Amino acid sequence: MLELVFASLRVRPFRTLISVIGVALGVVLVILFTGLARGITSDIAKRAANWKAEIVFTRPGGMDATSSNASVNVAYAAKLREIEGVQSTVPVIRYVSPDTRGKWGIRQVEGVDWQPFADMNGMGLLAGRAAVANDEIIMDERQIADEGLKIGDSYELFGGNKYRIVGIFSPPSGARTKMSLAALQDVLQTDKCTYILVKINDGADVDQVAARINQALPGNKINLTRELVIDATERIPGLNTFLRVLVALSAFVSIIFVLLSMYTTITERRKEIGILKSLGASTTYIISAIEGEAFFIGVLGVVVGFALSLAASFLIGREFHLAFEFSLGWALTAAAIAIGGSLFGALYPAWRASRIDPVEVMVNE
Repeated sequence: MLELVFASLRVRPFRTLISVIGVALGVVLVILFTGLARGITSDIAKRAANWKAEIVFTRPGGMDATSSNASVNVAYAAKLREIEGVQSTVPVIRYVSPDTRGKWGIRQVEGVDWQPFADMNGMGLLAGRAAVANDEIIMDERQIADEGLKIGDSYELFGGNKYRIVGIFSPPSGARTKMSLAALQDVLQTDKCTYILVKINDGADVDQVAARINQALPGNKINLTRELVIDATERIPGLNTFLRVLVALSAFVSIIFVLLSMYTTITERRKEIGILKSLGASTTYIISAIEGEAFFIGVLGVVVGFALSLAASFLIGREFHLAFEFSLGWALTAAAIAIGGSLFGALYPAWRASRIDPVEVMVNE
């Protein structure tokens, strides 16, 4: 049977190629986009991990990656320092705005008093100084390199407001662009912040301190930074739904390509199938032969899809400085969808082939 399967694939190379490309497209959808999504969330997690503060005090929804909610009264910073086990606090305000210069069409900007923030999190300035005036900003070295900027350059934010770059900080932490707390509060016309970073005393138990904060200041959201690193995916609204839709779309593409290809092939091969049946080929044999072709198309599609995904991720990463993080689980999922979709897509054409009447074929053809 294998000889028949391979011969059928070789005799129609163009149709085989189109089917393989269709299956490979589904594989690329899963591998490339899940790798990119994991890379983005991993980058968010790494930047969150650069916080040395153990607790983030905020309001519900304040830590969503796209949230610009500034509803925390900065007076909480002083109240938090009065709680046993708390060493220091730093209020931070965050704003997410549309920006065509950003790789994803958005830009995050944080307002924070630099020195307390840097002292708390072990950060420093590679060059320049901290942003103090309302028209000054600092950026991390990655943002400076990506946009070809330097200290002293003018930079537009918030729909045309011009700011001067006065410093470059490292390591990256939170938003890549920062200004003073007062400056961003002035832009947003508020006296509140998005969250407050809380550093606890050496030797203090973070869970116990968090419990004391929750008891003293109920109705707020207490996040542990160690959990923000783990659940970075959950902080991007709709990401998991997007990935599930992507998997479904991949399966649909694989099934449709193979279904159409095999259905057309069966129409062209009526005489060949009729001869096989007249020679004693059983229904099971015909179905197995068609499914065998679909299986090898699926396998070839997986190989081609993996190769295209790796090549595309390398080129995109080099051109746009985007991080991809592939996982064995998603790779196996993509392979299973490609091969399973190919086999499922070939079921109806295989059944139609097994129903061909050899007598009718011989008479008409």
